[in-house]
Amino acid sequence: MALPLFKRKFKVVAVTLLLTMCALHIALDLLPRLSSGAPSVARGGSTCSCAPSAAGDALGRVFSNLSGVSGAAGLGPASPSIRGSSRLLALFQQPVYRTAGPALDEKNRLLTVRSIGHLDSRKEADSDGWTSDLEYPAPMLPTGLDAYMRYPTWLKFHLGINKNALYARHDPVVEDLLNDLRRQKVVTVVMKSGGTQLKLIMTFENYGQALFKPIKQTREQETPPDFFYFSDFERHNAEIAAFHLDRILDFRRVPPAAGRIVNITSEIRDVTQEKKLLKTFYISPANNMCFYGECSYYCSTEHALCGRPDLLEASMAAFLPDTLLAKRKTWRNPWRRSYNKRKKAEWELNPEYCEQVKKTPPYNSGTRLLDVIDMMVFDFLTGNMDRHHYDTFEKFGNDSFLLHFDNGRGFGKHSHDELSILAPLQQCCRLRRSTYLKLRLLARPVHRLSDVMRESLARDMLAPLLTEQHLAALDRRVSIVLRNVRHCVRVYGVEIVLDADTDLHLEAGLKHQEHMRTGDVPD
Repeated sequence: MALPLFKRKFKVVAVTLLLTMCALHIALDLLPRLSSGAPSVARGGSTCSCAPSAAGDALGRVFSNLSGVSGAAGLGPASPSIRGSSRLLALFQQPVYRTAGPALDEKNRLLTVRSIGHLDSRKEADSDGWTSDLEYPAPMLPTGLDAYMRYPTWLKFHLGINKNALYARHDPVVEDLLNDLRRQKVVTVVMKSGGTQLKLIMTFENYGQALFKPIKQTREQETPPDFFYFSDFERHNAEIAAFHLDRILDFRRVPPAAGRIVNITSEIRDVTQEKKLLKTFYISPANNMCFYGECSYYCSTEHALCGRPDLLEASMAAFLPDTLLAKRKTWRNPWRRSYNKRKKAEWELNPEYCEQVKKTPPYNSGTRLLDVIDMMVFDFLTGNMDRHHYDTFEKFGNDSFLLHFDNGRGFGKHSHDELSILAPLQQCCRLRRSTYLKLRLLARPVHRLSDVMRESLARDMLAPLLTEQHLAALDRRVSIVLRNVRHCVRVYGVEIVLDADTDLHLEAGLKHQEHMRTGDVPD
């Protein structure tokens, strides 16, 4: 009799304990979330499986879990909560971030379901490593909203690319794609051909792909002063930070990138069939799993990638559509450096160099010159001196945005501002009005770039991604760009310098408009 009685008492205690835990969970977790209107999500997870009904809902979905990670150790000043005083959300609610773009018809979209549906099965990857060699899920994709919701995230991303940007503002698909880059199961790995440093192409279980760049330096290490720009290490955190900066500037020209902790053994060695890669794995004297792969410069035991014991930080950048579907054209950057230890490029010697560029196609018409200046302002903010080429999609001709690939050599020096990167702005004295307006916002205390970057980066798995010194350098460089614009306006006038790509006034008040007429553009 004692044993059945004991069992009954144990059941009562267990049920009581379970009910108590449920009550505590409701009181401490669910009720505060419900009362504040914030969805309950796990770190890095999406908040809702339904499509947002308005831009505000999409914003809430994209940034709803910022507050969940803002207090993590080592992040510096805590980021404001999304429902409280989120600087990032407040920035994106400004008029310049809410202007309606031109209507997009089928010809202004890079891909359609029809064009993808007729793609042959598996194709060879393009040599630049940014093109997918995946096999699309079916010979002909089903159409309609219900079918679209069942597409894998990477396919939704591809279908969203248009002539203006890689993705729409506040598109929740981007957040879902970042989560896939962090969490999707890796099924195959191959080395990316070419390049001075090792990069891997990882294929996921859902046929999506990512470009893997491993950690090479700690966050605190700066580029040695005696290093040339073309021999610097590529930084995985720079790739991720560049994506966030690009989104904050509203360019949307950098492929989405996220941080990930990769298991070298199970997610690289055990799934690759590439013999050249397999033969470079070894166990270090510290009993860590290491490998170095093959590349033209930093691939040897002296530059091996070692886990702790087999876990390694890396950036994962989303791939673009196969070039069989979306051909791209590579252009030489007019302000390309010489890549020579003794020689300088022509633009470094000729202050009137821009006049030559403006007479040369495609820079003599359209928006291409302004696109390049935007790109170089972006590179100045990150400190990237390695922009030798850029790509565009052939489908859109010369009337398209520039793809900002390979940002790994950014964020190398927080203590030095490389003013020569701003040569296109200084020599041409041209800038989009929308770019100027966004930089003006990011220079103000309420929208300070360092604060919105800190808040945006805080939600990445590898946060903190930038040191406080690098964040402070962003603020300093925004001021430098604005000073250059002010100088140009004083020389040439605002109508010449700032291209009217938006109907928004430079400021709401007449006082600032008077400043612009007199050439006094405040920082």
